[in-house]
Amino acid sequence: MTEQAGLVSDEALSKAQEFIEEEEGAANTLAGWRADFVTLVAVAMSAFHLYAAYAIVPTQTLRPVHVAMVLFLTFLLFPVAKRYRHRIMWWDIVASALSIAVVAYVIWGGDDFTDRNTTPLPWDIFFGVALIALILEAMRRTAGWIMPAITGAFILYALLGAYLPAPWTHKGYEVGRLVGHLYMTLEGIFGVAIDVSSSLIILFTIFGAFLQYSGAGKFYIDFSFSAMGGKPTGAGRTVVLASFLLGGPSGSGVATTVTLGSVAWPMLAKVGYEKNAAGGLLAAGGLGAIISPPVLGAAAFLIAEFLKISYLDVLLMACIPTLLFYLALFLMVEIDARKYGMGNTVFEKVDTVWNLTRKYWFHFLSLISIVIFMLWGFSPVLSVFWATVVACATSFLRADCALVPYDVFRGKGPIARQLWHSKFIKAMEGGSIGVLNVAATCAGAGIIVGVVTLTGLGLKFSSIVIDLAGGSLLLTAVYTSLVVWIVGLAVPVTASYIICAVIAAPALIKLGVPDFAAHMFIFYYAVLSEVSPPTALSPFAAAAITGGDPYKTTMQCWKYTVPAFLVPFMFVLDPSGQGLLLMGSTKALAGANWWSIAEVTFTAALGVAALAAGFQGWALKKATPVERVMFLVAGFALVYPTATADLIGIALVLAALAAQYFRDRPVAA
Repeated sequence: MTEQAGLVSDEALSKAQEFIEEEEGAANTLAGWRADFVTLVAVAMSAFHLYAAYAIVPTQTLRPVHVAMVLFLTFLLFPVAKRYRHRIMWWDIVASALSIAVVAYVIWGGDDFTDRNTTPLPWDIFFGVALIALILEAMRRTAGWIMPAITGAFILYALLGAYLPAPWTHKGYEVGRLVGHLYMTLEGIFGVAIDVSSSLIILFTIFGAFLQYSGAGKFYIDFSFSAMGGKPTGAGRTVVLASFLLGGPSGSGVATTVTLGSVAWPMLAKVGYEKNAAGGLLAAGGLGAIISPPVLGAAAFLIAEFLKISYLDVLLMACIPTLLFYLALFLMVEIDARKYGMGNTVFEKVDTVWNLTRKYWFHFLSLISIVIFMLWGFSPVLSVFWATVVACATSFLRADCALVPYDVFRGKGPIARQLWHSKFIKAMEGGSIGVLNVAATCAGAGIIVGVVTLTGLGLKFSSIVIDLAGGSLLLTAVYTSLVVWIVGLAVPVTASYIICAVIAAPALIKLGVPDFAAHMFIFYYAVLSEVSPPTALSPFAAAAITGGDPYKTTMQCWKYTVPAFLVPFMFVLDPSGQGLLLMGSTKALAGANWWSIAEVTFTAALGVAALAAGFQGWALKKATPVERVMFLVAGFALVYPTATADLIGIALVLAALAAQYFRDRPVAA
């Protein structure tokens, strides 16, 4: 497999890395004492959050300290401009020091500080404005100009509301009142988004880093390759299976795409995939990593917090939609094998499935341990804490996976030096650095949420959407999906979900959609924006690896993913469609109608299959234009959750399959 991976040029991988940096920020590569200092701070940050997961750290302390650490490291690691990369400038030190000061002021202020949020003192306003400015700059450094610009627009909306036309007008707020709400309460910067970032997201990035440095990511790719190789669909199936397994250690759609692409592109090319189709499949696999249990994306933790439900319930809701997503990918891969005339291709396997499992079985234990601990009764925070402990402990079962070299325990060599350069320290450092861009986005999203709650923008927006849709639930769902998609074009998935959860979800809920269904609907369309132009970073990264056209690759990715992303309409258009979310919680599931859940799952799966055949233009054989239209209409009908639509969809699928079966068959004399 190493030889095959070598077919991907260094130039292609370097170009793909640029897209990862565009999503996660272009961090400095430091050397000497500066690098050691940053490592020390990052390790201390991970250690503090692991301690906070196990011990009790007051919310009023945990959230501000988290923000301070995130900003401090961000200004040291992410330069103000590209020409200042790989060095720390004096203004970076000033910004880092100010980040500590504004948060220290919060903690030292105690209850008196929060009590005067409606009448802040001049120093309160100064430090509050400074923190807002620091967050905007941190977002700019890690994710570009768009998110700070959107956040700035919301701030202006709060300040200038009295001058806006109806229905957007409101009384307007002075700087002091706005800063008091955003900085001095738990409703703004230190609100829900930072709560989740400080208590869950960072723990999952630490967990992912432990998996990565213990070799779990490499094992998942090797396992998928050995399990799926050697058949016409083997290369495509490898991408699909590996993307699911890599969701834990990666946590990023773009990073997963690049990791998969560096290994799988030579395989895909060898079996007959053209560049754009291969890139589309790789990007679709990367997208799957964001929506796959047991980790999901950062937005999934926010769903649990917004809805005040357990993270286990969110995992439960994601199960069937995730299966439908991968069903669509597997069907697409099967059709590809016939469409491109792929034959059996023998690949040199790294090892057999049995040997890989026998040697590295503990990596699977690390992946599922989170769910095991939650089923055992632990909170999500404690579950990921103990899962990290499991990943660390089991890494020592093999010398090549051990996070600390065996020689340290044998007393051989310079112990302190070996410890400092060990995989354990790198994992602790990587866990903190990996959360910086998401945490900065969460802080900015907290500003947006604070403005929305202060001004009542969410209720205004939902009323506007409902009026525009004429009270129609279908049109409201369509408009909401478009809003989420458009917002997602500009900002990361996490920010897209947060913004739309507070301004768009109320419209669906007001029309009778359960809150869990509305939030899952928004989550899936926020994720879809990850592969939508003009900021489709995953397809663009895949195109850099395959040498394909970025926009054609994006359209191929849509072909692979759209069938599954029409399924969320079933969540909101009919109560039976909520069976796909397993009724939203373990409690509701206890009294659920299992026959209804099975029925809606079957129709959804059949709809996904019909759409796959329609978009690919292939089922039993190459489809005629009429058959292709029949499959597409059937798919849309089956996704629309009514009995009449289901009957029409099933009839069209049967008719199209019968037409293909009997076409070109000899007629008996």
